[in-house]
Amino acid sequence: MSEDVKKQEQLEEELPAKLLQFPCDFPLKIVGIKADDYKDRIVEVIKKYDPDYNPAEANLKESAKGNYLSLGVVVRATSQDQLDDLYKALVDHEYTKFVL
Repeated sequence: MSEDVKKQEQLEEELPAKLLQFPCDFPLKIVGIKADDYKDRIVEVIKKYDPDYNPAEANLKESAKGNYLSLGVVVRATSQDQLDDLYKALVDHEYTKFVL
């Protein structure tokens, strides 16, 4: 066994157990610009990664000063890759300011 393989195995043993067990429900908050079609456009992105997502469950709120909108959603996560890809797509969307 090579030294690199031994180091990798040792590292894996030292890491804590994975925090997420898939599939799972995963909450996200997407904050973006105030636009009439904000919810529809963000849900469109979400449905690419979670086709069964129900848009009626999204919680849309306006910021205190009325400049931004936030959309609280819970997606069905099937893998870390799916979550990573969804997060990147949401962050890259033209309406998005940030994702939590």
